[in-house]
Amino acid sequence: MKPMQPVRGTSDLMPKQKSQMNAVVETATLIANRYGFQDMETPIFEFTEVFSRPLGASSDVVAKETYSFEDRGGTSLTLRPEGTASVMRALISNGLTQSLPQKFFYAGPMFRYERPQKGRMRLFHQFGCEFIGSYNPLADAEIIGCAAMILSDLGVLDKCVLHLNSLGDTKSRDDYRHALITYLSDYKHLLSQDSKRRLDENPLRILDSKAVEDQQIVENAPRLPEFLTPQATEHFDQLTAALDTAEIDWHLDPTLVRGLDYYSHTAFEFITQALGSQGTVLGGGRYDGLSATLGGPDIGAVGFAAGIERLALLVDQTDEFIYDVGVILADDSASSVGFAFANKLRSCGLKVDIPLAGQVGKKLKRAALVGCSLCIIIGETEIKTDTIQVKIMATGEQKQLTQIEVVEFAQKFFEQKQESI
Repeated sequence: MKPMQPVRGTSDLMPKQKSQMNAVVETATLIANRYGFQDMETPIFEFTEVFSRPLGASSDVVAKETYSFEDRGGTSLTLRPEGTASVMRALISNGLTQSLPQKFFYAGPMFRYERPQKGRMRLFHQFGCEFIGSYNPLADAEIIGCAAMILSDLGVLDKCVLHLNSLGDTKSRDDYRHALITYLSDYKHLLSQDSKRRLDENPLRILDSKAVEDQQIVENAPRLPEFLTPQATEHFDQLTAALDTAEIDWHLDPTLVRGLDYYSHTAFEFITQALGSQGTVLGGGRYDGLSATLGGPDIGAVGFAAGIERLALLVDQTDEFIYDVGVILADDSASSVGFAFANKLRSCGLKVDIPLAGQVGKKLKRAALVGCSLCIIIGETEIKTDTIQVKIMATGEQKQLTQIEVVEFAQKFFEQKQESI
């Protein structure tokens, strides 16, 4: 019988990768807390409208990538493809629009049906922050500053470049949209099939196309910054002034539009060359119109999301899981006592392994292999005399102590070891 494999676009998170991903989430959580973002979680699936309304029917996410299905009651549900719409829906559902601003962060699985590639799977995980309830450009700076600090603390900021653009307000985008359609219409016959469809539905998405034929045409297209209103220009200038003062480097990217319909004003991405073609590790922007689209009031909002798997690929972490203590059972008569003693040490915060196969020598080799600094040896003789043999693995030194003394000795041993690091 052929062995079962994971579904295409999913992967098993084995200990090393899971450890790297946990390190990303732990660091991101620590920095998000410093900025005042609070942890929250939304359901993995929502009513389909939560995503189809704000993301736009023309977006690739809705048109091609959502995992949508009808439940037994005939209701259309969708596995969440991103976190922002769910967070805004939760804010509205829980009556928090009257107590703004609100600052949330989240971490969890997302689902998109797309072609799997390095750092981009159909089941993937994101960390995100949302600053909801402010139109102030300083909120944009806070979001970008938080993102930059997370990347810095992970040791990957120097591998990334912050790309920044302004999508402007409604008038800015309307004027630009008209100019872009006029320009692209002359090249319609040369555009990719996706971009031909987008030309009528949402021409700004063509700027973000990965098709070579589209990129060549877009090179000489009008630039959005040329169409910004004075109000939109002022918002962008205040943001960049704050970033400059905080010494957060950025690169103006007039083709950056992000992939979703609800963005306005600020759009940004941290991009790396270390992951091949899928270079965006963190991105976000302002989405002032999202709340109203979901039936809430008009409120300002800005946020970002980061791919946890992609960040884990960039993080230099070689630490392997190691044990502190090995409990070596010299014979079967020591099984119960050894198990109880291992639990005593575990209750003191130590990681304890009980090698089960082979004679004492083989068990000691196993303990050394998994990194044990101490080994305690228990057999029939030790049980009768109420003593335990303790071996310091680094030096080979061996001591005979009482059971009570062993616990105290182990605690002091690891306290001193920690102090010496």
